[in-house]
Amino acid sequence: MKHILFVDDEPNILEGLQRMLFPFQHEWRIGFASGGQEALDIMQREHFDVIVTDMRMPGMDGAKLLEIVKKRQPDAIRFVLTGQSDTATLYRTVGEAHQFLTKPCKPTLLKECVDRAFAIRDLLQSDSLRAVVSQIESLPPMPQTYAKLCEKLRSPDVSAKDVGLLMESDLAMTAKVLHLVNSAFFGFRQRVSSASQAVALLGFETIKALVLMTGLFSNVQERKLPSGFSFDRLWQHSLKVGSYAQMIALAESASKDSVNDAYTAGLLHDCGELVLAAACQEDFTHAYDYAMVNGVRQSEAEKELLGCTHAEIGAYLLGIWGLPHPIVEAVAYHHRPTEFIGAGFSPVTAVHVADALAWSNSVGNAEYPLPEVDHAYLAGLGMDGRYEAWRAACEALDSRGGG
Repeated sequence: MKHILFVDDEPNILEGLQRMLFPFQHEWRIGFASGGQEALDIMQREHFDVIVTDMRMPGMDGAKLLEIVKKRQPDAIRFVLTGQSDTATLYRTVGEAHQFLTKPCKPTLLKECVDRAFAIRDLLQSDSLRAVVSQIESLPPMPQTYAKLCEKLRSPDVSAKDVGLLMESDLAMTAKVLHLVNSAFFGFRQRVSSASQAVALLGFETIKALVLMTGLFSNVQERKLPSGFSFDRLWQHSLKVGSYAQMIALAESASKDSVNDAYTAGLLHDCGELVLAAACQEDFTHAYDYAMVNGVRQSEAEKELLGCTHAEIGAYLLGIWGLPHPIVEAVAYHHRPTEFIGAGFSPVTAVHVADALAWSNSVGNAEYPLPEVDHAYLAGLGMDGRYEAWRAACEALDSRGGG
């Protein structure tokens, strides 16, 4: 049974939470604390899977509490549940909190968010993965501009100008996104000179995905990385897989959400490789060397040596950041799609095929075997006959300079 601690200094809020959460008592073991210090005292005696705290509390606020929780129980998923008036101070917890919820929060939404966090834990519940993750002193925090952007996009009246102004408050991020948008990869004939113009041309969801990708890559770009790791190769490959996955989803007339999820998952599908190279350099190097010596794929070498792969590490990170479940699943299963329990076309399908196509279209003599399309998986979906159409669509995208 999962163990959850709720922290709030207002007695009426805690009483309301107790009533609201009563139906879930058979699924969760729930504790309550009336402040930060009481929460820490309880945590001296008990371990929690999830901590849900208010932001504004006397003595020790939510940001300080989560900073301490992060050190004492680093594997706990950390939520902030706070009022609308706290938006200005909410971003103090970026890097400490994994997810944010706003009061009043419906029981169904709270349960959905907590269940989603548990689902990815169950999906990735292996001792080997936990052993690797525990070596990482601090998983990368969600990029601050991305967190602000998600908050801004919750407004039904948000405009491209609004989003552009928010982006421009982060000059380094804006410069990187504009550099990318003006590259041959996107192939715009006119020069894009402002964040607002980029938003208008690409749309909210594409910009949001690019901001997330850019923020994550920037987090580790300046670090010393292993000799077998190429930052530029991973960057270019990720862009290509995102575009290919989007194209494949469009070719299947997938829903707008599914197309967006495929694109975002494609951009981020190898984020676990980035984390592994930056935070577990010896493990990354051993797997890289093992792949070359034994002639196996990088992911197979990781599984053999570490018991888990960069795909699972990346999915773990995106899961605790609270990204939509289809994105997390696509990242987790892009090398092993037959293990995904799902019928029909999904972002898992799009990213799996896009990853293999991107490698086959861009690599000459590889040092070890590269990912290939699992035609048995496609046949099981009744979609193996679609592969050539997807490949042609991606090659056409390349010829237009978009892949």
